[in-house]
Amino acid sequence: MSALTGKIVVVTGSTRGIGRSIAEACAASGATLVLSSRSADAVAEAVDAFEACGWRCSGIAADVANPNDVEALFKHALESHGRIDAWVNNAGISEGYRPLDELSVAELDDIVRINLLGHLYALRLTVPYFREHGGHILNLTGRGYKGEATPYTAAYASTKTAIASITKSVAEENHDCPNMSVNALVPGMVATDFYVDIKSSPRLEATKDNWRYALDAFGVPLDVVGREAAAVLGKEPGRETGRIYNLLRGSRLARGIALISWYGMTGKLKGRH
Repeated sequence: MSALTGKIVVVTGSTRGIGRSIAEACAASGATLVLSSRSADAVAEAVDAFEACGWRCSGIAADVANPNDVEALFKHALESHGRIDAWVNNAGISEGYRPLDELSVAELDDIVRINLLGHLYALRLTVPYFREHGGHILNLTGRGYKGEATPYTAAYASTKTAIASITKSVAEENHDCPNMSVNALVPGMVATDFYVDIKSSPRLEATKDNWRYALDAFGVPLDVVGREAAAVLGKEPGRETGRIYNLLRGSRLARGIALISWYGMTGKLKGRH
């Protein structure tokens, strides 16, 4: 029996990529999943695929940038399954590898609304619920979460810095709640369409292949991200809170540093990287 057996887990942006991997790992560990994305067709496909594996699930189209959609997802989970044991704020976008001045106002608005406000809309609903019933909140952060410089992904990284801060702040606000955890996961570089099909500025044409070498050096396998997230959610709620779990660590990080140094010395990396 897994610690997730019989648990109800909601994952935003769970029809592909990292969100799908997390949802699959939780389902394989016995959880019932609530799937979501902006596309109703994608949700239907994912639900069919999960059910074909014998996994219990439901799904609903929800745009996390819309607070009404987030509330609808929350209500769907409760009405369909009677409770929620864990909520994963995964949905996010990057708008590519581009200088800040190349991003349109609409693109900047999308980054902030989806990456940052989407987390906040969910937290304002789930925190009061989990204070009463107990459970896990897992936020997804990423490159820039420490506040370090992240050239050409400045807008994206700023939201990830904010998510790290929000995670620690909300955990501290609720430190008196013994059965609720608010944590974050840094999956590292993962070979999803987020990186593989990344938009790159024409001004960075000379360095456009650097992402391929960085992925080779620092890439974290998609299934590893799913399993690690499921392991965090399988812990007893309240046991750990305010933590940021970074999957790019230990031998994986050491290997990546060595490999990226080799690519630099051999001239494969071009210009700034």
